[in-house]
Amino acid sequence: MNVTPLVDVVLVLLIIFMVVIPQMQSGAAVSVPGAANPDKASDPRHPPITLSVTKDGRMYLEKAAVDHTTLVPLLKEGHAKSPGSKLILKGDREAPYGMLRAIFRECQGVGFPGVSLQVGDLRKEGA
Repeated sequence: MNVTPLVDVVLVLLIIFMVVIPQMQSGAAVSVPGAANPDKASDPRHPPITLSVTKDGRMYLEKAAVDHTTLVPLLKEGHAKSPGSKLILKGDREAPYGMLRAIFRECQGVGFPGVSLQVGDLRKEGA
């Protein structure tokens, strides 16, 4: 029995999955700061809504680009659709703190049961 074609197909599928899976992450690709004790609790019935902020100030609600004028109405709409969902603010480590704090304050005013900051693991960063 010749297994070479089977191995070829499996390797091609592996490469395809290695390319596609990282693109399926929610939000924009940002470099988040680290934390020593991350929160492990999550509710699978209410998946979180992700707001990403890049280092140059662009915002993405899930994967859709939004500007500052439409941010709050879109957040209110998302909160109305799923009132039990938390909001995760994923800010780039090089983004200005004042801008992220202002966005965080606006997100808190929408009425989400929790606004969390997404961070990386300091132990994995070598700090």
